[in-house]
Amino acid sequence: MSRRIARVATKRERQRQLARQAHERRMQRRTQQARRARQWSVSIIVAVLVVGVGVGASAIAGVFSSTPASASKPAASNTTSPSVTPSASASATPSPTSTAAMVDGKCVYTKSGTAARKVSLPPAKPDTSATYTAKFTTNRGVIRIKLASAAPCTVNSFVSLADQAYFNNTHCHRLVTTGIYVLQCGDPTGTGDGGPGYVFNSENLSSLKQVTVSGQKEALYPAGSVAMANTGQPDSNGSQFFFVYKNTDLPASYTPFGTITSGLSIIQKVAKAGSDNSNGTGDGHPKEKVQIDSVTITKT
Repeated sequence: MSRRIARVATKRERQRQLARQAHERRMQRRTQQARRARQWSVSIIVAVLVVGVGVGASAIAGVFSSTPASASKPAASNTTSPSVTPSASASATPSPTSTAAMVDGKCVYTKSGTAARKVSLPPAKPDTSATYTAKFTTNRGVIRIKLASAAPCTVNSFVSLADQAYFNNTHCHRLVTTGIYVLQCGDPTGTGDGGPGYVFNSENLSSLKQVTVSGQKEALYPAGSVAMANTGQPDSNGSQFFFVYKNTDLPASYTPFGTITSGLSIIQKVAKAGSDNSNGTGDGHPKEKVQIDSVTITKT
């Protein structure tokens, strides 16, 4: 079964979501207040008991707990904002419930869904002493990125997929030019639904710089960043990733694993031409198609 990649929500979408959640909380409080007022008219003792039960029920229902935002369909939906669907957690630090991508020196890759292209699982033990660079040969020119040693399991997966020609002859299926500024790639099907047939946990999130956007804490993904898209669920990384071509604020839910060292202007030129708005204003397929002919890894 193919897995649906979430798309990254735009700032406007996240603001609407926050406003909707605030409205729902207000309505819940009003309902509780009206209920307590009716109960008070019966008797003080009954009111106290009912209010106590009501508060307990509210806590169980999550009324007083923070509501996590969803991830967008790519950046970042793997359709990663990123779905850059890269709305994400309100904190720029990893969720305390998130487990480590590496356990006892080995990366954990879990089979999930049907692979868009048949590939083997990455080796469990990454070479943490090596440094890697990736060369993207595209129809628009060459893009080079330095892969981050601080994200060893993500880099290990990316290198494995590149070595198996997983990214060859694929195109970048999503460009966002409003609210967030990303070009999303890594799905051989070109639909935003494709993955490698396995998932792995997020890492390197604590390296992200915290910023405050509309009163909410998010993370800064600087221009030139390369990060993983996901399904909108924690620790659901696969093969989809996104290039950030202009400073972008997102929830800290998308593993940063590389930095563009040359070719950023190529992506910026594609972004300037815009998208077909197939996902909404400023969000769709790039008008200037970006075809990845090959990804070559250099290990030193």
